[in-house]
Amino acid sequence: PILYSYFRSSCSWRVRIALALKGISYDLIPVNLIKDGGQQFSAEFKALNPMQQVPALKIDGIILSQSLAIINYLEETHPNPRLLPQDPKKRAQVRMIADHIASGIQPLQNLSVLKQMGEKKMEWAQNCIASGFQALEQILQHTAGRYCVGDEVSMADLCLVPQVANAERFKVDMGPYPTITRINKALLELEAFKISHPSRQPDTPAELRA
Repeated sequence: PILYSYFRSSCSWRVRIALALKGISYDLIPVNLIKDGGQQFSAEFKALNPMQQVPALKIDGIILSQSLAIINYLEETHPNPRLLPQDPKKRAQVRMIADHIASGIQPLQNLSVLKQMGEKKMEWAQNCIASGFQALEQILQHTAGRYCVGDEVSMADLCLVPQVANAERFKVDMGPYPTITRINKALLELEAFKISHPSRQPDTPAELRA
């Protein structure tokens, strides 16, 4: 497989974690979302992914984009370890949390949106993340064990960690979200989350390397 990724893209990070957890080795082609006006807008990349976004994954003769679609494909083709619980209720909770982050929080503080915001971008991102995290904190109080849903790592956790990193980057006060903070800390101890971290990617700038 070939993953088109940007070190700081939270959606790319979700997929990097899934690939690491499932032990799938891959080649990484960096796509710099800032340089040259954004390499995702090049004709070459547009031909590959008309959505002009990362991640894109070339695998089994097809090209997939949209991180949750990619993770679902990896789940169906490489079922171990499971990222979606067998129990239908838990599985629904995992999808609910993943959707809340991937559809409800992340897109509002995406690069393309922030560009429109000018100097208000920091405040905008903080407000979007804070309102999403208020809901998430309450949800997790009902669903969490060691991780987002029970004690097994799931697709929800793959969404949580990159979103907390975004929150920290935008200087969101994490004080009101003890459950999110606790789960994030536990997940960052796991090898798959460490090796997929933005500070350890081939395209990470020297000053941001771990």
